[in-house]
Amino acid sequence: MTDETESHEVPPVVRIIDDDASVRAAVEDLLASVGLEARSYPSTQAFLDSDEPEAPGCLVLDVRMPGQSGLDFQREMTGLGIGLPVIFITGHGDVPMSVRAMKDGAVEFLTKPFDDQALLDAIHDGIGRDRLRRAFECEIAALLARYSTLNAGERAVMALVVKGLLNKQVAGFLEVSEITVKVRRRQVMLKMGATSLPQLVRMYDSIAAQIEDVPALEDAPVR
Repeated sequence: MTDETESHEVPPVVRIIDDDASVRAAVEDLLASVGLEARSYPSTQAFLDSDEPEAPGCLVLDVRMPGQSGLDFQREMTGLGIGLPVIFITGHGDVPMSVRAMKDGAVEFLTKPFDDQALLDAIHDGIGRDRLRRAFECEIAALLARYSTLNAGERAVMALVVKGLLNKQVAGFLEVSEITVKVRRRQVMLKMGATSLPQLVRMYDSIAAQIEDVPALEDAPVR
């Protein structure tokens, strides 16, 4: 079973961070009514101490809490490697808060008392986004693993082939025989699992976005 398949089969978990116990209980009850698992925390630190980030889902986050605010935690999440989509709930919201939250990638910004269906819609949206993110991360990891099997010569050929150079041109640039280029090119296609040049180009573009020493497609060497 692949990691991608596993991520789709693991039931989603909705995390709730709110210092108000009654709000946490109300959201938990709402989620239970539609068959969604919930875990609630009174603070961002309690969440960090106890949550299991490998479970897919989303985060329902209060804006104003003692200690760290929800807005500040949202900005901190990226550095902590937490990619959960965020739905904000607040009893003290204003336009600047909402703009900041949405600009930083929040799924929704709801003011208490919020409509139950609006919250459920936002939660389902967040869960969907998280599944897509995790599936993409699995695909990228698999792609990088395949790229790591290429030797230096094969990587050099790949970087030129995706620019549209012919085998003869690649051979001249690398100062090797055209036969060597053909062999390396065949190995690149085989190891990367590519069935066409356009597919290989897309793969290279994705790899370049992840690895610093792989030049972006427009910067790949060409003579």
